[in-house]
Amino acid sequence: MKILANDGLSKAGVQRLEEAGHTVITDTVAQEDLAKYINDNDIVALIVRSATKVRKDVIDACPNLKVIARAGVGMDNIDVAYARSVGRTVLNTPNASSVSVAELALGHMLSVARSLNRSNQQMPLEGETHFADLKKQYSKGRELAGKTLGIIGFGRIGQRLAMNAIGIGMKVIFHDPFITEPKTLELKFFDGQSVKFTLAPSSLDEVLVQSDFISLHVPSQAKPLIGKAEIEKMKPGAILINAARGGVVDEAALVEAIENGKLCGAGLDVFQTEPTPPVALLMNKAISLSPHIGASTTDAQNKIGTEIAENVIIALAQ
Repeated sequence: MKILANDGLSKAGVQRLEEAGHTVITDTVAQEDLAKYINDNDIVALIVRSATKVRKDVIDACPNLKVIARAGVGMDNIDVAYARSVGRTVLNTPNASSVSVAELALGHMLSVARSLNRSNQQMPLEGETHFADLKKQYSKGRELAGKTLGIIGFGRIGQRLAMNAIGIGMKVIFHDPFITEPKTLELKFFDGQSVKFTLAPSSLDEVLVQSDFISLHVPSQAKPLIGKAEIEKMKPGAILINAARGGVVDEAALVEAIENGKLCGAGLDVFQTEPTPPVALLMNKAISLSPHIGASTTDAQNKIGTEIAENVIIALAQ
């Protein structure tokens, strides 16, 4: 059977599909030509990442397309409910990228807390001539150990971040509207030892009020989850991290809060208007920025490729 991986797929994923007897095409087909290409080439499974959109028009135009697979977690680029309602199998890989996204969120926390984003920009330009001045300028960072991390959205990524944060000595609290009972996490070490922690859920307001750092790990929202009212409840000098979805944070309210001193800074991997984030975000020195690369590590992509390949193989065999 022919499978189109329109946004690319790791070598491990391609190899696994080919071992199962499938033909994998990794050409990138323009969105406007996608339906015709699928029909002309007898494609039965489509694997996408975030670039390709699989909306109702594509689904209706491709009656022989059996499987739509998202090599990643978020499926807001796919009309999932409609596809399933007309008998198509829709898959994703909820496990494979959790470590990479959680580590990126932690990286942004460290970057803002120690002004690494700013010093990395200035050192190449001024380090040779103004080293002492830069050292003085960036000598007022803060430690993460002993601080409170509030996690909003406590799925796989949120739980992984919690374990990372606990490992470096942070207190962790969380809010998730779908979790009402305490959650037990197991922090595993390199030598086989492990320690279990049980965390009780908190209300959204409790997380906002008590946290020194807040990290968001929620799906796309109809309106910003964190807006001006929520920011007002946060601790003075708090740091906000968003490696979830663009639009979850009111970006104008965030910039205003940083500029008026309410927040110390922010770390953003996702933006409301990708791929053209507003200049006010890009030029703000207190914001650590990355171009939506949470899951973009070699390790995660290999795991994603293998996991989605296995899922597609099972779906096509049914």
